[in-house]
Amino acid sequence: MGRPEYGETWVYESIIGALPGIDIGPRVALAIQFVGFEVAILALAWYYDLWTAGLAGTVAVVVATVGSAEMLRIAKRTRGETVPDAYRRLLFSSNIEVVLAVLAYVALLTHLFVWDPRTSATPLVETLFGEEPPVLAVYLTLLVLWDVCYRIGTGWWASVAAVWRSARFRFDDGTRRSLQKADLETLGFGVLQLTFLPFLTNQPVLFAVVLGHFLAVTAVTGTSVLLLQLREPSAG
Repeated sequence: MGRPEYGETWVYESIIGALPGIDIGPRVALAIQFVGFEVAILALAWYYDLWTAGLAGTVAVVVATVGSAEMLRIAKRTRGETVPDAYRRLLFSSNIEVVLAVLAYVALLTHLFVWDPRTSATPLVETLFGEEPPVLAVYLTLLVLWDVCYRIGTGWWASVAAVWRSARFRFDDGTRRSLQKADLETLGFGVLQLTFLPFLTNQPVLFAVVLGHFLAVTAVTGTSVLLLQLREPSAG
């Protein structure tokens, strides 16, 4: 099976496929993503002696890489011939996940650099990087956080699109099982994001946001799975 056509891919997939002169498989792309970020994080943690930040960064890289893998797995399950075109267009062609990611990222930056310093005696940036944060460490951190926010935006959109799909269409048994597995992939990625909570115990706003995000994705995706299970299968 060839590569999916432009317009039926996540932005993440489109970027990989559009790199000139480069043709790499999903596993290699995931390995490059993880190793590249992790080596940079460990090198900066060693150089600046920022091992707490290094550990948090490692968790973020794992979450982002697993998120990339989940995106590919979800996409593979939702490109079947019996999946409605309207759902595929809604999921991939709208690029709503990018809009949601940008909103999440801007909100996170506003919290880290405006709200948190005004309301906390020990802002998170200072806790991780000290009173004079190294420029390279902060740059890499912001890059990784964008990666995470993009995957979170994708999770939001995948769950919302899934519940619309499950309420709107009926499927044969095979397609229904495949879509349920795709929904469970979305749910599993939401569970993985709970690994951020140990680093946010002194950050009540971010702690509540991460936990609330998990509960919301769980509720919406769970509704989609339940609808697929309860609705009568199509005859086709």
